[in-house]
Amino acid sequence: MLSLNNDECRVLGTMIEKAQTTPAQYPLTLNGLTNGCNQKNNRDPVTNFTEEDSLNAVDSLRFKGLVREAMLSGSRVAKYRHVSREVLAVNTEELVILAELWLRGPQSAGELRSNASRMVPLASLESVQALLTGLVARPEPYVKELPRRPGERATRFVQLFCADLHPLDGPIAAGGEHGHHAVGGGGSGGSGGATRSPLSESQLNQRVERLEAELRELKLSVEKLVAAIGGP
Repeated sequence: MLSLNNDECRVLGTMIEKAQTTPAQYPLTLNGLTNGCNQKNNRDPVTNFTEEDSLNAVDSLRFKGLVREAMLSGSRVAKYRHVSREVLAVNTEELVILAELWLRGPQSAGELRSNASRMVPLASLESVQALLTGLVARPEPYVKELPRRPGERATRFVQLFCADLHPLDGPIAAGGEHGHHAVGGGGSGGSGGATRSPLSESQLNQRVERLEAELRELKLSVEKLVAAIGGP
């Protein structure tokens, strides 16, 4: 199966996101792509890519056939677009699920529905689960389901293109330093009374989003239960 490194995942995920959320600014210049990679919301970890880092990843993705330079009349700077939908043979809904997993790491079906819906509408939790089932069941799976960790109510799913992109066994909603571009992070600590660093704004936002996703799942379950027993 096609493999990607950490930087390629961040760049490709950012391209997919921007193509869906800001089509007027897409294809992306190198500067726009770098800013998108380093933005503080919808990212885990937050990075500090340089334009050289972005260009190296773009060149590598071009070699793998996933990115192309866009030849636009009147444009004085190079712009880039992805062709991952065609190369990976996925639909748009599956593609944004992969982008979310590249940009933020393992997530539950509810979290993915909440987070990926900013790129393309995802009708229901059941539809997201069906998308994930399809990505898991491919001859060469793109996604796998992770064992449920203590304290988790829902299982999470992880992408399979880059094995070390995000930690799989860290504390729930914890950040940390992932890779040589990660901002902050420093001292991860194991057991033995290590001091935990305060949560960053990005981590707090992610925790709120996870709680909101769980609340939506709970409300949906209650509505189904009321409908099943013939309530108002």
